[in-house]
Amino acid sequence: MPRVLVVDDQKDVRAMISMVLRVNQFEVVEAGTAPDGLKLFRAQTFDVVIVDIYLEESNGLDLVSEMRRLVPDVPVVAVSGMSAFDGAAMSDELTRVVYLQKPFRPGELMNAVEMARTAVEGRAAAALSACAG
Repeated sequence: MPRVLVVDDQKDVRAMISMVLRVNQFEVVEAGTAPDGLKLFRAQTFDVVIVDIYLEESNGLDLVSEMRRLVPDVPVVAVSGMSAFDGAAMSDELTRVVYLQKPFRPGELMNAVEMARTAVEGRAAAALSACAG
């Protein structure tokens, strides 16, 4: 069963995301703050990370950058209630991140999770192909 870390400071949003993921056979671990999310990320292994970009007292993109520094190919879905993600993909750590705007439907969430996993798997396959050639 794939494991997902959900980091969002809104308890109701975390609960909704977690419910959708559990119905779709994912194991879910929740965090309400960036420090708690990073602590869990360092202590456990996750197949996907879902991070709110605008966390209370934190920048979710900084959290994603730190997670990607630790595990470069972790699949990431970044969510936000804002309409634009201007400049979000400016650093290497923020490439191959799937951005999802709140509010979203369960199907959109699951599609974003699959896209994030595929983006990372595609990069890994391309790297192996380049090494073999």
